[in-house]
Amino acid sequence: MVSAIAFFGAIESGLLFGLVAFGVFIAFRILDFPDLTVDGSFPLGAAVAATLIVLGWNPWLATAMAIAAGFAAGALTAWLNVRLQIMNLLASILTMIALYSINLRIMGKPNVALLGDETIFTPMDNWDLPYYLSAPLLISAVVLVVFVLLVRFMTSETGLAMRATGVNSKMARANGIHTGRLTILGVALANGLVGLAGALFAQSQGTADVTMGVGTIVVGLAAVIGGEAILSTRTIARWIFACLIGAVLYRLVIALALNADWIGLKAQDLNLITAVLVTLAIVAPKMKQNLSKRRRGAQ
Repeated sequence: MVSAIAFFGAIESGLLFGLVAFGVFIAFRILDFPDLTVDGSFPLGAAVAATLIVLGWNPWLATAMAIAAGFAAGALTAWLNVRLQIMNLLASILTMIALYSINLRIMGKPNVALLGDETIFTPMDNWDLPYYLSAPLLISAVVLVVFVLLVRFMTSETGLAMRATGVNSKMARANGIHTGRLTILGVALANGLVGLAGALFAQSQGTADVTMGVGTIVVGLAAVIGGEAILSTRTIARWIFACLIGAVLYRLVIALALNADWIGLKAQDLNLITAVLVTLAIVAPKMKQNLSKRRRGAQ
């Protein structure tokens, strides 16, 4: 059984990584841009927010600067691809590697603690709710705002042009769409969301670490693919919502697996669990199709 603290902790983590899933969705699904920058922009957002908060900045302003930093990192990756004609995957790897050193420069050390410093979660100390309930509520509000804004953007003229760029860039250019600019904007927006997730994660956990971004892209992909396997993606709103549900369910399954004594899994098995979940998420839609074909054939 999972305790209440572990359950709501998984919900909180799932909501945070839902923001990562939104970013991965934009890069991988909308733009068809394999972007590994998120492994660097996640700790970048955490590093910027934590460092500025320690320096006395308002936590919301520090979070905004973390979003801007992630946005700049994504823009750099796309610029390397669009302007310098570096393959998109390689461009993202180059930026990710560079961000490791940049994050160390920003923090001045491998990690920064936020113990005793004011964060966006500090006002919740006055709420008549335990922290493991109040923190997910605040993060839910942030995720809801991002979800609404993202859906509105993707259904706007610019968003439709961006989606057209990802589906068929040649046809988009033939219709007068500046595909290069939209690619830079899309990848920048994706990493801005990941930077926001990193900033919130650092404030939630009370620390920012240079290695906290390792495997972030895998978690994001697991959320996107898992959500698509569970929910319908007929509309852009459902598609984006599916990413959020995938992130929350992923963290719940992880919590269940690690807290179930009869399974015998430990914290070091986290990557193994992730690999299994991603594999199941990829195979599940194909299994559904084969099962439906067999049923039709039997009829």
